[in-house]
Amino acid sequence: MDIKNSLSEAIRNAAKQAVADGVFPAGEIPAITLEVPPKKELGDFATNFAMQSARVFRLPPHRIAEEIVRRLSLEELERAEIAGPGFINVFLRAEVLYEELEQAIAAGESYGTLMAKEREPIMVEYVSANPTGPLHVGHGRGAAVGSALVNLLRVAGYPVRSEYYINDAGNQIETLAASVNARYLELFGQPAELPENGYHGADIIDTAKRIAEKDGDRYLALSEEERLKVFREVALKEKLAALREDLSRFNVRFDVWFSERTLHPAKVTDAIAKLRENGTIYEKDGALWLRSTDYGDDKDRVVIRENGEPTYLAADIAYHRDKFERGFGTLVDIWGADHHGYVCRVKAAMKALGYDPEKLRILLLQMVSLYRGGEPVKMSKRTGESVTLAELIEEVGTDAARYFFVMRSLDSQLDFDLDLARKQSNENPVYYVQYAHARIASIFRQAEEIRLTVEEDPDLTRLTDETEIALIKLITQYPDEVDKAAADYAPQRIAHFAHDLAGAFHSFYSKCRIMGVDEPLAKARLALAGKTQQVIRHALGILGVSAPEKM
Repeated sequence: MDIKNSLSEAIRNAAKQAVADGVFPAGEIPAITLEVPPKKELGDFATNFAMQSARVFRLPPHRIAEEIVRRLSLEELERAEIAGPGFINVFLRAEVLYEELEQAIAAGESYGTLMAKEREPIMVEYVSANPTGPLHVGHGRGAAVGSALVNLLRVAGYPVRSEYYINDAGNQIETLAASVNARYLELFGQPAELPENGYHGADIIDTAKRIAEKDGDRYLALSEEERLKVFREVALKEKLAALREDLSRFNVRFDVWFSERTLHPAKVTDAIAKLRENGTIYEKDGALWLRSTDYGDDKDRVVIRENGEPTYLAADIAYHRDKFERGFGTLVDIWGADHHGYVCRVKAAMKALGYDPEKLRILLLQMVSLYRGGEPVKMSKRTGESVTLAELIEEVGTDAARYFFVMRSLDSQLDFDLDLARKQSNENPVYYVQYAHARIASIFRQAEEIRLTVEEDPDLTRLTDETEIALIKLITQYPDEVDKAAADYAPQRIAHFAHDLAGAFHSFYSKCRIMGVDEPLAKARLALAGKTQQVIRHALGILGVSAPEKM
C-alpha cells in the first residue's frame, strides 16, 4: 500500500530529524513495522517503533514516541497518539480511505497482483509421491498447499517454478513391476506370489487386467526379466497418467515433471565426487558415508552402499544440487511430517557442497484426519485401504477439499470434517466465502434490471456507515496481506482474509440497502460491492477455488 510506505517513510524521517536536532543519538534506525489495530478506536495503523529503537537511542520508549509524534509530518495524517509504554497510533484523514478505494477500483482485476520482484527464481517442489499407487488425502493436503503457495508467490511478484519429482528409479519401481507381474500371471492361472513388501491395492489388479485385455497372454512367452522390464514401463506410464489426472481434477499443474532416472548415474556420481573433493565423504565397511554430523545431523549417513548402489539420500543430494545449478536461488520443498529427520541431512549435504543451507526451505505437512458423523474415517469403503484423493474429491468436491486443506497452517494437524465440507450453509467456510461472491453477482443482475450501473467516478464519500468503512479498510489491506502471506509462505492467510472479507460484506449488506436508496449512494454501494467481489475472486483464485456467479 502506498499510504503504508509513505507512513513508514514519514516515521523514519521523524527519527532522522530527531537525530539531527540532537535529541536522539546517531545510530542505525531499525525497520519500521506497521500493523492494523484490532479496534478502530486505536487508529488506522499502529507501530511499536519506539520500543524497537529504545536500545539504539538509549531513551525510554515513551520519550522516543513523543519525539517522533512531535516531528511526524504527512499530508494524509490527521493525528498521532501515544498509547501504553510507547505505541504510536496513527489516524488518517477520512478522505484517504476513499482515495485508496478509488485507486483499488481503478486497478480493476489486477488489484492484489503485485509488481514483479527482482530476485533469483524460487523452485517449489511438492507432492512428489511415489508413482506406485493412487494419491491419498495426505498427498491432497500437500497438493492444495503447494499449488496455493505457487499461485500466491506468482501473484506477489516472485519468479517461481513448480516441480514434481518422479521417483521412477529404485526398489519401489522394481516392486511395482513385480506386483503387476504377479497379478498378470494370476489372471492366466499361472503360479505367482506377490513380492515381499509388494503392492496389494486394487489398482495393481486393474493394471494387470488392462494389460491382459490389450495384449492377452503374449507376455507369458517372455522370460521373467523381459516381462518385468515391459511391465515396469507400462505400470509407470499408467500410474503417472493417473497421478496427472487426479492432480488436474484438483486444480494442480506443474511446470516441470522431473524424472529421478535422469540423475543416474552421471549426476549422482558427480555430486558424490564433489563431496569427496570437499573431504565430506569417507569410506567405512565398504560403503561411502557423508560426514553429516559435521553439519548438525545426529549421525553420519550412507550415500553409496557396499554393493555400489546409491541410497535415496545420494539421489536427493544430486537432485537438490541440480536445482541450484539450474539457477534457482531458493528451494522450497513440501514434505510429510514423517520426513522430519531427513531435513538435517539434506541441508548438511547442501552446505558440504558449498550452498547456503538457508536457501533450502523445508515445509513439513502434518497429518490429516478425516471425520464423518463425529467418528474418524481411516479406510476407504471401496477398497478397505487409505482414502484416496479421488474419493475425497468425489465426496466433497474440489473447492471444499482445497479450501479445507489450505485454511489451516500446514504445520498443524488437520481434522477434516466431511459433513461440514458438504454443508451448504454459513457454517461451511468455503460456502460462506463463495456465497458472498455469488450474492454480489445476484445484486448486479438485479441492478441491471433497473438500469442501475456503476459510474466511472462514483461519489465514494457517501460511504459513511461503519460496515462500509470496515469493508473499505479490508479491501485496501488486501495487497499488503498478499505480500505478507507470500513472504511467510503462508497461503492460509489468504483463506482467512477471504473469510473475513466475506463476513464484512455480509454485515454490510444486511445493514445497507443498495436498491431503493438515492442514486448516488446506490452507485457508491454498488461500486463497493463490485470491488469486494473482485477481491474475493482474486483470493479464491490464489487458493485454487472457484468463484461461482450463482449458488
